[in-house]
Order: sequence, then C-alpha cells, then structure tokens
Amino acid sequence: MIERPTSSFTDLLQSLGLEPKWSIPDGSGALEAPIATTVLALRFADGVVMVGDRQATEGHLVAHRTIRKVFEADRFSAVAISGTAGIAVDLVRLFQTELEHYEKLEGTRLSLDGKATYLGRMVRQQLPLVFQGLVVVPLFAGYDESDKIGRLYTFDVVGGRYEEREYGATGSGSRDAKAYLRSAYAPELDEAGALEVGVRALVAAAQVDTATGGPDLARGILPNVVTVTERGFEEIDEDVVGDLASAALETIR
Repeated sequence: MIERPTSSFTDLLQSLGLEPKWSIPDGSGALEAPIATTVLALRFADGVVMVGDRQATEGHLVAHRTIRKVFEADRFSAVAISGTAGIAVDLVRLFQTELEHYEKLEGTRLSLDGKATYLGRMVRQQLPLVFQGLVVVPLFAGYDESDKIGRLYTFDVVGGRYEEREYGATGSGSRDAKAYLRSAYAPELDEAGALEVGVRALVAAAQVDTATGGPDLARGILPNVVTVTERGFEEIDEDVVGDLASAALETIR
C-alpha cells in the first residue's frame, strides 16, 4: 500500500532521508556572516503594511546595501527577515515551498494562524545554529480570509510566536522603530496613512541605529514596502516609496 504524501514538504524530505543536514565541528566558534537588520509591520483598517530596510552588515562594516528582506510567502501573506542573511533567505524559500506544497496536496490554503505556527516550528529547527551565532528571527503578516482582517506575528529565537494587535518589528533597529510607532500608530489608519507611518518608523530607526540602512535617494536605494489586503500581496511602486521616504527624511530628526 502506497502511503499518502504528507502535506509537509519538510516531513516528506525527512521520510525520504533527503532533508538538509548541518554538521558543525566540535569546538568551532561563532561565524561572521552578513546580518539583515530592521523590518517592521503594522495593521491598518484593510490589512497590513510591511517595511524592510536594504542594508546588511558584517561586524562594523556594510556587507550589502540593496539586500531584499520582505518577501511574498503566498498570495495572502508576507514574511520579512532579520538575522543571518543567507540562512534567513533559505528559510523563506523553504517556507514558500511548504505553503505551496500544502496547498497543492490539500486543495486549500493553510490558515494564517497555521502558517505562523509552522514558521515558528521552522525557526525552532534552526536552534542548533543559534549557539554558533547564526540567528534568524522573521516577521510574518497577512490577510485573514475568514475574519477579513490583517494579522501580524513576531517570533523569538526559539520559535515562540506571538500575535501583535497593532504593530511589530524585529532586528537591530526594532526598538527605535517601535518607539516611533508607539507615538504615531492609530488603529483607524487607512492604507495611505499606514504606508506613511511605516516608512517614517524605518527612517526614525535608521537615524539612531547605524546598522539600519535608511533611504538613499541619491543612489536610488529605497525600503522594500508591501501591503497584504483582500487584494492579496502587493509591492508598493518605487515612485510612491520614494515620495514617502523623501518626506520622512525632511521631517524625521
């Protein structure tokens, strides 16, 4: 009798003995690797906004200036990364594959809460790497098709997941971003207002945290900004983000 394929892509790989295996030599120290810094998200009346800076650091140096940190998880959700950049990007790709695999086998999308729970499980599986200094902490947000609202979730390094009612942030500049959001956020924000507040919060963080890359208008380096609503995942046009960033740079001190 042929067993029905599991709806988890990772479990399927494990059953076939094909799952990735990490081998860390005994006595090895922490590794230096590019670190992705600040990402944030906030709810508004019709969904969620997610914003990420573009800089990755390596110690006190800038490793990359245009790294992407905000990704489409599936049609109605987005995931952003902070922490060890290479591992975080691979984690996002595997998460995207998991959601696609589940949908193909089950004929329906996993619930938003289920996606967040599974992402927490994936973070927990990276725990052995945390002790080597290779930390990955994502941020997850999406549109709940059943309740018709946006939701967002933060995580810790051991895979704990927490639903945030208003806004969330992770990465080196998260404290400063949340400090700005604490004073500027309002539950009744519309999409335009949420976009403005999100970009301003990132600029505020970049003014204080040197690892967070603020908008660089001269070089055309702008934050990744997306929304997830009943329309699905949408990338905000660079012209719109540029105008928001320019206005924020003129007023945020």
